[in-house]
Amino acid sequence: MTSRERLIATLNHQTPDRLPLDLGATSQTGINASSLYQLRKALHLDEHRLKIIEPGQLLGEVEQDLLDLLGVDVVGLFNTTNYFGYKNDNWKKWEMDDGTPVWMGGGFAYDRDETGKLYVYPQGDTSAEYSAILPKGGTFFDCVPREKFDWDLEEEDLTPLEDFKDDFSVVSDEEARYWEEKSIELYENTDYGIVGMIGGGALGDAAVIPGPGIKHPKGIRRVDDWLMAHSMYPDYIKAVFRYQTDIMLKNLEIYRQAVGDRIQVVWISGTDFGNQMAGMMSLETFRELYKPFYKEINDWVHQHTSWKTFYHTCGAVSSFLDDFADMGLDCLNPLQLSAKGMDAKTIKEKYGDKFTFWGGGVDTQRTLPFGTPEEVRREVRERIDILGKNGGYVFNTIHNIVANVPPENLIAMYEEVIGRKL
Repeated sequence: MTSRERLIATLNHQTPDRLPLDLGATSQTGINASSLYQLRKALHLDEHRLKIIEPGQLLGEVEQDLLDLLGVDVVGLFNTTNYFGYKNDNWKKWEMDDGTPVWMGGGFAYDRDETGKLYVYPQGDTSAEYSAILPKGGTFFDCVPREKFDWDLEEEDLTPLEDFKDDFSVVSDEEARYWEEKSIELYENTDYGIVGMIGGGALGDAAVIPGPGIKHPKGIRRVDDWLMAHSMYPDYIKAVFRYQTDIMLKNLEIYRQAVGDRIQVVWISGTDFGNQMAGMMSLETFRELYKPFYKEINDWVHQHTSWKTFYHTCGAVSSFLDDFADMGLDCLNPLQLSAKGMDAKTIKEKYGDKFTFWGGGVDTQRTLPFGTPEEVRREVRERIDILGKNGGYVFNTIHNIVANVPPENLIAMYEEVIGRKL
């Protein structure tokens, strides 16, 4: 099989000739540039500056030589504008705190204080308030909410559409042309499976609500305030989601016209609905505020395209899985099996015919960064044996590979997946 055929078979719950592998196709299945640099070095690949394709998490670009060496099957069609609202172009040199040499997009603008803490500005505009911070020695940015919400306001006095008008908008003709040209390049010049990273459908995402790429965010922006508003101001939440969904549906139509059937999967949402121990909200809240809008989006995709929908959610979400299936979710990432109640065997048996599981191959909180190569191999083998049975599984880790992962552990993981020495 070609990589694309392998992914298509997997998405259709058929058994492929081998397990499909993803590294870097989405903003939740990538690798921190520091670990990527060390992996390349350990594999005796060319040492050079790496492009940061997603600055919020400092994810590095996985280049062709590594894709070929590992036999990666899936790549992403990313947008031109990144998490902080500037374009990935006009690259300039930068060093991470551990000395990793990288390229950052030309719009990357920041200040650094006497402690070494770094403050980054949205859209590269230093006249705006900074939108994220990176502590000295840190390996990903934390959003900074800049709007102080007045909880004395009555719900009828809130302005949800005004507050979020800059967060969600119909894409430009320039972006649509880029989608078209890049999708043709990937489809015709490679045999990779392709994930369309359109973005824009992540309802209430804690990484989006603070507005890291927005110069002057308004309204309810602190994540704790946002979650409280689910009970205090549910009509506000619904109005934001209605607006966001309407924009998403317009952009999906543009996306369909631009990329056609050249992609196999479309990334819809990265909103987390679980933490380590339980769901982030009740099922009643999810069903009232989120599920109808997600179902509307999924229904549109399934009625108008051949694509499968990709959703990321961390945490203990076993109680949500029936609702995820009912709303039309196809690919579930990352399957955080380290969270409470997330048993691989039980979930595969009950939902293996409903979802393509994408990730969950090894624990990135404990085993991969802190275990031995032998422990990594054992966990990877166990996960593959369970999740890969009868197809419906794309191998990736539980979320992105973080910084400071020993390269020997990464090599052990990939050798176990591909069945050969590197």
